[in-house]
Amino acid sequence: MKLGIVGLPNVGKSTLFNSMTLGKAEAANYPFCTIDPNVGIVSVPDERITNLAKLYNSEKITPAVIEFVDIAGLVKGASKGEGLGNKFLSHIREVDAIVHVVRCFEDSNVVHVDGSVNPVRDIETINLELIFSDLEIIERRIAKTVKAAQSDKSLKKELAVLETLKKGLEEGTPARLIELNDDDEKAFVDSLTLLTGKPVLYAANVCEDDLADDGQSNEYVKQVREYAANEGSEVFVLCAKIEEEISELDDDEKKEFLAALGVSTSGLDRLIAASYKLLGLISYLTAGPTESRAWTITKGTKAPGAAGKIHSDFEKGFIRAEVVSYDDLMRLGSYNAAREQGLVRSEGKEYVVKDGDVILFRFNV
Repeated sequence: MKLGIVGLPNVGKSTLFNSMTLGKAEAANYPFCTIDPNVGIVSVPDERITNLAKLYNSEKITPAVIEFVDIAGLVKGASKGEGLGNKFLSHIREVDAIVHVVRCFEDSNVVHVDGSVNPVRDIETINLELIFSDLEIIERRIAKTVKAAQSDKSLKKELAVLETLKKGLEEGTPARLIELNDDDEKAFVDSLTLLTGKPVLYAANVCEDDLADDGQSNEYVKQVREYAANEGSEVFVLCAKIEEEISELDDDEKKEFLAALGVSTSGLDRLIAASYKLLGLISYLTAGPTESRAWTITKGTKAPGAAGKIHSDFEKGFIRAEVVSYDDLMRLGSYNAAREQGLVRSEGKEYVVKDGDVILFRFNV
């Protein structure tokens, strides 16, 4: 999974990126301190593979990972060359979802590019720049398709979809909210990698005092939640400053620190959970003496497709999947015990993999 982090300058993007990836993105109290995009890889916390590794005496533990791309803070007019301009948006065209960091705290020591804190205005500023960037792509694609359609009549439907997108974007509607007629049209729009076509997670960055009640008493967070609800997006609350502090602690210290703040999970954990929910992702598990590993797939994936995540040969030569649920396996203490209880199932090509399935694939190529 690949997530792109966007937001205005000085909303906490680089601080958040550093805390999550232990990276060294520059975080300073002035706009445009992050010139080049920063990329970091984060392991997805999953105690299930740690427990499986103990059960199987695995030599190696391999968690699922998320790649974060942090780009320079955008400002009004970025698509026209203001600030650092539009070129940095290309770095997030290939991401699966966008994490939009929104400032929901007052601090006279941290300047705001527009002079005041107003989360809805800030969101709309960024969204407008993403729309302008997408419009540029759509207009170029239309010009190209109009010429090609003169000799290839099959492109007329494609042209109609492009015109629909153009009209919607010009009216200020993100591509993800523009109504399409069928799955073919949706697949075509997905192929355009439009920024406003990607699902969005709003990260409401609050001060430490607003963490305990998940931002319920923060008026700015309420505004973000209302905005997100109207477009079907997800919101999670975090304090980038606190995330930076706990990133330097070990697991036990982190738990104590979070407990003292009145919260049970870190912002990173909440972000990961929200990302999986937003994108409809789950994890299945494999385990053995060599390695215990988590594999991320889309909910609804059938067994051969899940096997293909490991290697294309597994999918091509799929015979069956031997499946046991993680809970049953840990409760009984061994794979053989689960088999004796009839809890290891032999599943075929139509089996839909579930979150927490521990799977051994049988294949022949």
